[in-house]
Amino acid sequence: MRLRGKTAVVTAASRGLGRGIALRFAQEGARLFTASRSEEAIRKAAEDIRGQTGAEVAWLAADVSRREDVNRLLAAIRETYGSVDILVNNAGGPPAGLFFDLDDEAWQNAFDLNLMSVVRMTRGIVPMMKERGGGRIINIVSVSIKQPIPGLILSNAMRAAVAGLTKTLSMELAPHGILVNGLGPGRILTDRIRELDNATAARRGVTPEQAAAEAESGIPLGRSGTVEEFAGAALFLASDDGAYVTGQMLMVDGGMTKTY
Repeated sequence: MRLRGKTAVVTAASRGLGRGIALRFAQEGARLFTASRSEEAIRKAAEDIRGQTGAEVAWLAADVSRREDVNRLLAAIRETYGSVDILVNNAGGPPAGLFFDLDDEAWQNAFDLNLMSVVRMTRGIVPMMKERGGGRIINIVSVSIKQPIPGLILSNAMRAAVAGLTKTLSMELAPHGILVNGLGPGRILTDRIRELDNATAARRGVTPEQAAAEAESGIPLGRSGTVEEFAGAALFLASDDGAYVTGQMLMVDGGMTKTY
């Protein structure tokens, strides 16, 4: 129960990485505030996590790419719990595509979804953390901040911006006892990865299974990761085990990236 007595906010928590992290935090004793765009999906996810763990799980349907939704979410968090110890900034990835496939609207949407969501959520949550005398912010980025992924130029650009923001915030917020880190998933088996396999398969004229096998062949551990393995890394950063870690980008990728 490494998070007993802690309050954690997890966005995009209805499925995939966000749901996996929320579940693991609840198993470790945290009370949760979860959010996602779909009211039905986030309600069901919250009920499932509550049923599995007995944890207190609040939820709200909110699109973190929209300023007004973020403001509404922040107000609900403060009204429900008053303070926050852990913030996981997570959002779905932008569409796949090459540079000349994407117009200004696609770039603006990616900017709002993957960068400004982190800016706005952090701006609203940090005062609550200061009231508690510290906190943890975990920004979900991608291995693309180390090694850009072909066909994902929007994600490559926006995740790199979040990495720069993360490092800068880690220095600005350290005097307040707030640790800020990035957590980069490699090939973790989620619906998003399956969507990317389908897109790769269509682009290359192969089957999704062939695309998946090719992707896994470049991973030294020889397999995709699980959501549970990724959530374990998030728990490390959120718990006392990670009390002297800030400003870092932890890749959970089976050794896929070739950089230090």
